[in-house]
Amino acid sequence: MTKILVAEDERDIRELIGFTLRFAGFDVVLTSNGLEAIEKTSQVQPDLVILDVRMPKMTGYDACRHLKEDPETSKIPIVFLSAKGQEGEIEQGLDSGALEYIVKPFAPDALVAQVREILQRVGASE
Repeated sequence: MTKILVAEDERDIRELIGFTLRFAGFDVVLTSNGLEAIEKTSQVQPDLVILDVRMPKMTGYDACRHLKEDPETSKIPIVFLSAKGQEGEIEQGLDSGALEYIVKPFAPDALVAQVREILQRVGASE
């Protein structure tokens, strides 16, 4: 089963993403900040990491750069899911090593479709 780690500080959104992805058949690990995301990613080695941008303890951008610099986690694809949809924000996310940048609010079906498309593109099985 494909494992996805989600880092989102807003509990309701984190739970919604978790529910949506689990319902679609994914194994989901939920974290609430960038630091926790780094620790858990090293432990569970997910097939995909979804990061919010603005989080306590460490931003999504910093967490992304950290994961990309660590040889143990550098190959794991990372996607940003953020309400910050300005071009500069998206560019910063992609520059920090993310594969994709999804803007909130999102439709659950669209999120699942995008996640499946990304996993297919990187060759991760479902």
